Amino acid sequence: MSMTKPVAESQNLRSQKLHKLLAQAGLGSRREMETLIVAGRVSVNGKPAGVGERVSGGDVVRVDKRIVRFKSAHRLPRVLLYHKPENEIVSRDDPEGRASVFDKLPPIRGAKWIAIGRLDYNSCGLLMFTTSGELANRFMHPRFEVEREYAVRIVGELAPEHFRQLLGGVQLEDGEAKFASLFEQGGEATNRWYHVVLQEGRKRVVRRMFEALGFTVSRLMRVRFGPVVLPPRLKRCALRELETQEVQELLVWAGMRSTGSAMGPQARIATRPAGTPPKSALAGRAQRLIAKPARGRPQAARRPR
Repeated sequence: MSMTKPVAESQNLRSQKLHKLLAQAGLGSRREMETLIVAGRVSVNGKPAGVGERVSGGDVVRVDKRIVRFKSAHRLPRVLLYHKPENEIVSRDDPEGRASVFDKLPPIRGAKWIAIGRLDYNSCGLLMFTTSGELANRFMHPRFEVEREYAVRIVGELAPEHFRQLLGGVQLEDGEAKFASLFEQGGEATNRWYHVVLQEGRKRVVRRMFEALGFTVSRLMRVRFGPVVLPPRLKRCALRELETQEVQELLVWAGMRSTGSAMGPQARIATRPAGTPPKSALAGRAQRLIAKPARGRPQAARRPR
C-alpha cells in the first residue's frame, strides 16, 4: 500500500488522535490508519506510534519514513458521486483482474480517493468517494446509523407476512437485520420491484435478508446514501464532483462544520440533532443531490434500466 503525503500544512494543530488526523489528511479510512500503526509503518518524533496516541503541531509524523504534512482544518475535502454499473469491483486489488471502480476516478495529488461504503460486484447505483477519511467515517460507522436506500427486484412477490418479517427483523448468520421501511414499486410477471431503507452496511445484507425468506434478488441498485441522492441525469459509469457549496452542506450535515462557517448567504442549513447525522433537506443547488425523503414514501422510485 503506497502512501503519498498531503501537500497542505495545518497551523497550530491541536492534540488529536493520530489515526484520526491521518484519516483527515486523506491517507485512508480510520481503520486503515489503525492497521498502518499496528504494522509499525507510522512513527512520531522518530519512535514507533501506538494506536490511540495523540499528536500536536510540534510533532513530526512519518508514514513509511515519509513526513506527513497535515491539511488545514479549513481546507475542504473533495467528494465524487459515481453511478456504478454492475460487474465492477470496489477494490484497488483484485486477484481475478476484474474491472475496478477506482480505474474510473481522476488522478489526485497529495491524497487518495476513499470509497464511502461499498457495492457488491453485481450491484449498481450511487457510490461516493472522498479525500476525507473523517467524512467517510461519518457515513460508514455503525453508530451513526446512516440510511441506505435501494431499489430491489426480486423473483416472486412478498406476502404481508414477509413485510412483517423484513421490518421486524430477520435472523442472519451474523445477527439480526431489518429494514427501516419497505415499499412495493410494481413489476411485471414474476419480477417485482421494492424500495427498501436500512441503517447499516453489512456485506450483502439486503440480498441475504431476501434470501433468508426464500427470494432471489435479481437486481439491486442504491439510490440514496444518507442525504445524498443518485442524480437522475447521472448516467451509468459517469462521475460528478460536488461543488463547494454542496460539500459545505454535506460537512454541516455530518457535524464536521458549524452552520456559521464560510457559507454563502443562499445556504439554508437544518440543524443536526444530537447523536446521529440528520436526514435533513439542504437548500439551494445541493437540493437535487442532498434531500430529505418524503414522509411515508421512499426518496426515489428509480429503477435500473
